[in-house]
Amino acid sequence: MLPDSITALIAALAKLPGVGPRSAERIALHIVQVDVANARHLAETVLYAREKIKFCEICGSLTEISPCSFCTDARRDASLVCVVEKAVDILSIEKSGSYRGKFHVLGGKISPLDGVGPDDLRIAELEKRLTTEPIREIVIALGTDVEGDATSNYLAKRLARAGLKISRIGFGLPAGSGLEFADELTLNRALEGRREML
Repeated sequence: MLPDSITALIAALAKLPGVGPRSAERIALHIVQVDVANARHLAETVLYAREKIKFCEICGSLTEISPCSFCTDARRDASLVCVVEKAVDILSIEKSGSYRGKFHVLGGKISPLDGVGPDDLRIAELEKRLTTEPIREIVIALGTDVEGDATSNYLAKRLARAGLKISRIGFGLPAGSGLEFADELTLNRALEGRREML
């Protein structure tokens, strides 16, 4: 029988994405057996990162300084904006090495069953960017589940305007999954195979 403090640590670690019960137990047992200085350093590093990281005021990506490096990098194609669900999706697309435009994080997907409507997402901020930035193409890079498809279609209709191409990433992504589960080659092919939505 494990002490309550270790059981509580295991339960907390098991809430992390990708950490199952066995992994949580191994990590917890490791943490409580390292010297106190290492455990304190881990705890302080977690708190420091949580306190320093914020969302970019323009695109919504994770950053320490806003606007972020994606928004301020003059080498990126300002006419191309890739719309993703979560800030971590940007990392997946960046790893593909095939995209050099800018980003916009919606902060979720339309899901009436979960009480998430269009007004709960960062769609108005994207519309504002269309009036202040030289955007000529929006690439919608949402998962292929029901909510992702519904959100993509909603965005295509709401954002449609003269001179703006709206495309969606192409084949290669498994149905019902998100970008974080796709490898770099699959994402590269999906970006290259994007198709116009309207």
